[in-house]
Amino acid sequence: MRILPSGTRALLLEFDSLEEVLRHYAALRDSDLSVLDVVPAGRTILVIGDRDTDLNSLAGQLRTIEPGEHRGPVGAPVEVPVRYDGADLAETADLLGCSAQELVRRHLEEQWTVAFCGFAPGFGYLAGSTFDWDTPRRESPRTRVPAGSLALAGEFTGVYPRESPGGWQLIGHALVDVFDLDREPAALLAPGTAVRFVESS
Repeated sequence: MRILPSGTRALLLEFDSLEEVLRHYAALRDSDLSVLDVVPAGRTILVIGDRDTDLNSLAGQLRTIEPGEHRGPVGAPVEVPVRYDGADLAETADLLGCSAQELVRRHLEEQWTVAFCGFAPGFGYLAGSTFDWDTPRRESPRTRVPAGSLALAGEFTGVYPRESPGGWQLIGHALVDVFDLDREPAALLAPGTAVRFVESS
């Protein structure tokens, strides 16, 4: 773990793998650390203090927190109904060396966890725990990806919360809004949340 200052009130923790991020994030979440927020990403965690935070003291505290084993998400998974009708489903299956039916089966059976959020409000980067996903991004990104699109890229799957450009492989679409300002909380998927995709006819 490398600790770097980020502005005057935060520290950026750098790691070599997503697994290290998940282990440290779980430990920080369970600790009695007095900070404003802990924000995970693909290879980093941003620890945000308040205006009275002594960053040197905080760095010392962070070094004493043992990550332990990543225990996975706590509580029942959020169920996301989906249809596997994406424009890239067959091509993505070919890239992964399987049939479209096999890709759908693996995606449904995978144990997904929201590793972190970003890109757009409500967009969760979901990591699997049983299948070694490594999906190439599209060579030519789309200028418009419809809201609700279910997609794969690298080791992650995700649902686009709104229409936007994107280079992920589209394998289907979700039948629920993952981000809705009229709902509390607005974001359906938060870091650490377990997610189970359910195929809808």
